[in-house]
Amino acid sequence: MIERNDVLSIPYLKKTTFAGSYRGMRFLLKMEKGEEKNALTATCWAEPYSFDATKAEDKTSEAFEFSEEGIQKAVDWLNEMWQQKKEMFLEAKNNWDVEMESRD
Repeated sequence: MIERNDVLSIPYLKKTTFAGSYRGMRFLLKMEKGEEKNALTATCWAEPYSFDATKAEDKTSEAFEFSEEGIQKAVDWLNEMWQQKKEMFLEAKNNWDVEMESRD
């Protein structure tokens, strides 16, 4: 399970994106500047590829308020996405592990 303390602070997110992974699921948190207020976009997708190397249709995104509460909601959403797509993410992780072992 992803925890709030696994994600860096608001000052960090104001400067750059935060990328992470959890058991076959990759994710990215990014501040989106708005005219009136900023938003936090959370995106998740299956391993092994980076955000840029993954097709848009293979990613799922959701927007949240750019605040501490919004970060917690984004973390909760990521955990929900992992639960909903658990089999796909675990398969991606297992395939990635097998591929990496074959390179050794």
